[in-house]
Amino acid sequence: MRFSKRSGLRQGRQEHPRLRLWPVAGLVLVPVAALFLADCSSIEVQGTKPAPVDIPAAAPKTVGIDAANAEHKRMVSLFGGEYHDAKAERYLNDILVKLANAGDRPSEPYRVTILNSPVVNAFALPPNNLYATRGLLALANDASEIAAVMAHEIAHITARHAMQRAEQEKRAAVISQAASVIQSRQKGEEVEASAKQSFASFSRQQELDADEIGIKDMARAGFDPYGATRFLVSLGRWSTFRASLVGQSNADKPDLLATHPSTPERVAQATIVARQIGAPGIGTADRAGYLAAIDGLLFGDDPSEGSIRGRRFVHPRLGFTFVAPDGFVLENSAQAILGVKGGGNEALRLDSIHLAQSTSLESYIASGWVDGLIQSSVASTEINTMKAATATARAGEWNFLLAVIRFDPSEVYRLIFAVRSLNDDAEARFQALINSFRRIAPDEASAVHPLRLTMIVAKDGDSVETLASRMVVPDRPLDYFLLLNGIERNGSLRSGETYKIVTE
Repeated sequence: MRFSKRSGLRQGRQEHPRLRLWPVAGLVLVPVAALFLADCSSIEVQGTKPAPVDIPAAAPKTVGIDAANAEHKRMVSLFGGEYHDAKAERYLNDILVKLANAGDRPSEPYRVTILNSPVVNAFALPPNNLYATRGLLALANDASEIAAVMAHEIAHITARHAMQRAEQEKRAAVISQAASVIQSRQKGEEVEASAKQSFASFSRQQELDADEIGIKDMARAGFDPYGATRFLVSLGRWSTFRASLVGQSNADKPDLLATHPSTPERVAQATIVARQIGAPGIGTADRAGYLAAIDGLLFGDDPSEGSIRGRRFVHPRLGFTFVAPDGFVLENSAQAILGVKGGGNEALRLDSIHLAQSTSLESYIASGWVDGLIQSSVASTEINTMKAATATARAGEWNFLLAVIRFDPSEVYRLIFAVRSLNDDAEARFQALINSFRRIAPDEASAVHPLRLTMIVAKDGDSVETLASRMVVPDRPLDYFLLLNGIERNGSLRSGETYKIVTE
């Protein structure tokens, strides 16, 4: 979460984005989606924040140097900057050399850029740039899995999928335009809908094609072709896990599943392609080599952008901390700290704005940035020696308890607590939440250490439960352990095998 001493407010005027309920597939996580998607102010603005974008599947290789450099900088900025780890970069670039030499026409190898983001994503951009996030490297378990991802992304470019997609979009637009002129409006809409459906089908076929090309290329390079299936399965499990935590993935940084959906169809097709190449056991997986290459990799959020430890969030650089109520799972995004309680009946959001010192907190909280405010509820208070104001709002079946806290003369933090049932117990939890918001001393800030992947060899008597108990993660350590190591729910360990755990 990139909080800043600047605001999401534009210079010269104040913006008051309104908090709205936002339907999400009929789930009870409606307020969570509102807190995720309401474009309130940023936690931090460092220079110009890149707008959320769809990761391009590919682009023509004939790209100008200036355009390529600009796109490179934009994508690196979007995903938290570059993350440098010499041994991991060397290992991944060696894989890319093998992939380049194994193609139908050997070419200049791609070069990897590791992105400093915990989301799971990878993509390739011309002329020879391959990007992988820390989150993706943490999810993969051997060289063949990561080779499958990289070969897939390169296949999108070699198959010229971006150009095909652009042509398909252009064709659909021409068809719908012509239909609207020569046919009735209703018929034109039917043709347009049909064109859109065909385009969606075409995109799914691109994914299957890229899978097939990538699997064949990685097999020719000597890697286990079944690595693609294993990673697709892990990707699907990761998606399910993420949804169970917060109901939505990080909205400002698209993850791999947003642009490359992992479907049973893809898993089945990848397995068929691998079987056509050979039986399981062929090719190199090099689990030990890959795990050694990512040993010590930063895991989760970069501490410079704040750290989640259970229900506690601490931002050592900006110098504050708070503790969420019992049962909450926190999520760190570029715009805000977000939280949801199991069952989806409660949620919270913390963000920051720039507010002139001359503007009172009472007038700001009543100024219209949240719908349904009860004007009579606005009250002045003090939270840990900081001036503050609180209020209540109602929208539909939801109640919102609000607090604005002046952290610095011109920096104000906003805390929104959403509950279905507003009662004494809910108000007590809200009061405990805002009372937990406080400044931290320099020694407390320096005590915040990053989480890292650590490799451990299983011994006789070890179990998934005993190793999971050593995981330092915000929540559900057993689930994290199983996911990171590609182990099914009822799976077991092998003595002498290396596994990933997260340590501080």
